[in-house]
Amino acid sequence: QVQLVESGGALVQDGGSLRLSCAASGSIFRINDMGWYRQAPGKQRESVATITSGGSTNYADSVKGRFTISRDNTKNTMYLQMNSLKPEDTAVYYCAADIIASVSGRYWGQGTQVTVSS
Repeated sequence: QVQLVESGGALVQDGGSLRLSCAASGSIFRINDMGWYRQAPGKQRESVATITSGGSTNYADSVKGRFTISRDNTKNTMYLQMNSLKPEDTAVYYCAADIIASVSGRYWGQGTQVTVSS
């Protein structure tokens, strides 16, 4: 059974930094695209950053220059380094991955809360 588990969410002050991790486990053959998404209260889930298996990245305009997505394919783990955090970054952050396994598809983590206080 494939699982994605996020970690690293916390309460941080305006201007602070956090590093989120997303670890995939189970009988995985291959992980293709991965990404971070977030959902703030009363808002729709939005894409924050994505990364292909080859390392190509894409960012939402709101986080460009502040967030960095990366992955370690040897550990089936993805990261999101978040710097210069703002109160508007407050949300539940979810990771997602397109996984080739006995049951292939897009898998989602359970989410981790990031709160930025002003």
